[in-house]
Amino acid sequence: MSFILFPILFAFTFLSSPVLSASDLILAKVDRRIDLTSQIVRITTSLKVQNTGSDVVSEILLSFPENQASNLAYLKATLGDGKGKSKPSSGVGLPVQVVRPKDVPPSLTIYSVSLPKGLGKGDSLTLDVLAVFTHSLQPFPEKINQADIQLLLFQESAHYLSPYAVKVQSLTVKLPDARIESYTKLENAKLQGSELKYGPYENLPPFSYLPIVIHFENNQPFAVAKELVQEIEISHWGNVQITEHYDIIHAGSQSKGEFSRLDYQTRPFLRGASAFRRLVAKLPPRAHSVYYRDEIGNISTSSLWGDSKKTELEIEPRYPMFGGWKTAFTIGYGLPLGDFLFGSDGKRFLNISFGAPINELVIDTLFVKVVLPEGSKDISVSVPFPVKQSEETKLSHLDIVGRPVVVLEKNNVVPEHNEHFQVYYKFNSLSMLREPLMLISGFFFLFLACIVYTHADISISKSSASYLAKLQLDEVINLLYYVQSSVFVIEYNTCVLLCRCKQLFSRSMVSLAVA
Repeated sequence: MSFILFPILFAFTFLSSPVLSASDLILAKVDRRIDLTSQIVRITTSLKVQNTGSDVVSEILLSFPENQASNLAYLKATLGDGKGKSKPSSGVGLPVQVVRPKDVPPSLTIYSVSLPKGLGKGDSLTLDVLAVFTHSLQPFPEKINQADIQLLLFQESAHYLSPYAVKVQSLTVKLPDARIESYTKLENAKLQGSELKYGPYENLPPFSYLPIVIHFENNQPFAVAKELVQEIEISHWGNVQITEHYDIIHAGSQSKGEFSRLDYQTRPFLRGASAFRRLVAKLPPRAHSVYYRDEIGNISTSSLWGDSKKTELEIEPRYPMFGGWKTAFTIGYGLPLGDFLFGSDGKRFLNISFGAPINELVIDTLFVKVVLPEGSKDISVSVPFPVKQSEETKLSHLDIVGRPVVVLEKNNVVPEHNEHFQVYYKFNSLSMLREPLMLISGFFFLFLACIVYTHADISISKSSASYLAKLQLDEVINLLYYVQSSVFVIEYNTCVLLCRCKQLFSRSMVSLAVA
């Protein structure tokens, strides 16, 4: 299989937009760190930005090539402390949006980071950027046997691709193992254990690019949920029920040839290095009534442990997951209502985490369905990132008009999206009595009907013509029975008399003969 480096190199020489090339910003120092220890690529960048011009700057531009932008799942920018100790995942993120400056080729995507305060002449700041990519690691080879290890290709630029000039920059690539098949050897490139370092490089012009390719081993679980449907059902009787339906595939190197369970059972680390056997889900604290099942039924190959701070569920599919293999299962659990439902300004709101609890899981399409109690109104949603929102209705037991359901849809979801979101709604507490009153009323009318049935006289009236006709019919039947009985008695007596006469006649004849 052949691979092609970024096809946009030639386009950078044509970037003549004043918005980009005439900027007075420069990057005094750039430190990049790329984490390749899982199937998710995380690039953490620390930018020391200086304003060398006279105008106040209110935004900073970030550039990504097309192949990276299409796989970009999460992007967050925060103001750093300038000491390199802060992390972009912590702190309040700055507003980020896609912009399209004039004369920018379509093979380049530009993001604008809005600063909370304009950067004046001679001022500087530190901007920490976290970019998370999915499906960026390319299996090479694409197909392997059961006993083979999984090798991947990663393509990047040793120089930081930016619309601004860079004074000094360095790059560190963290690999899952010290074994590396090959990597691009450049000036100032050094391999130390499982870390590959490039740089430092100085005085780089805008859009400087130096391609590198890394071919390395990575046998971590490449679990991708093609679709995940998560249903969150609120019951004001004290419970929040979570049900998650997973459709998972191993998205690594495709498995070819025959599978030998005997080899896998005897030597799983040699005859199944590229497969994953189990997944770990970190559930919220105080989760209860946990179950794990598929279409066949309950799956007993799982374990659960936890304390007051965490609950972990280790799930094991019915078979080891090799490249290209699929599985589907359901996880369900309950949560205490008081930990997630609160009140504010006359409204109730659900505050719960978005995304899936399984570690390092990539979700191609996620549906979060929040089922509110029947009678909820004035519904609104607050999510810290863009999602598609819709509403539907779910009919359940003892429902009259159905329960409102808020549906949130998002593609390309990663663990960084596991942030809290809120669903606000109004609900009358008296509506909680609806179902108990329906049950009480139903049993009351049932018992009332039984009482009426047992005490009511449903026989036919004695003065009616049908009743008199019935009596006459009974008399006729009785008379016929009497006549039939009398005839039978007479016939019986006659037979008995004839038999006696016959016996007397026989005796008389015997006596005469003897005489």
